[in-house]
Amino acid sequence: MNKKIISKDIEVCQEYEIHEDKLSRVEENKPSEDMVMDLSELFKVLGDKTRIQILYALLESEMCVCDIAEYLNMTQSAISHQLRVLKSTRLVKFRKEGKTVYYSIDDEHVKIIFDCGLAHIKELYY
Repeated sequence: MNKKIISKDIEVCQEYEIHEDKLSRVEENKPSEDMVMDLSELFKVLGDKTRIQILYALLESEMCVCDIAEYLNMTQSAISHQLRVLKSTRLVKFRKEGKTVYYSIDDEHVKIIFDCGLAHIKELYY
């Protein structure tokens, strides 16, 4: 079947042709629906400026809520709310030391995600 596909916004194929081998490979390796939903949620969480700033700070150093609030010039309550969101998606973890609760990046994957995103954005500037 030959159809000419026309679009003003994006380059498209001049002929309609299905590549079964590629479709097969993609289908074979695709993540489950639950994984897709969780990934979508992860990117939603990362789509907030304050949460990005918190992650940046925690990539530099383990910090308590007071320190993060001071760094971002925000209330402890506002920071706590954002930390709950980050904790629910396993981007941050905490530990208690006496009366102080310290937050840090949950694991190396968070650093990799952050570093890859930042590297991609830096390409736009250099």
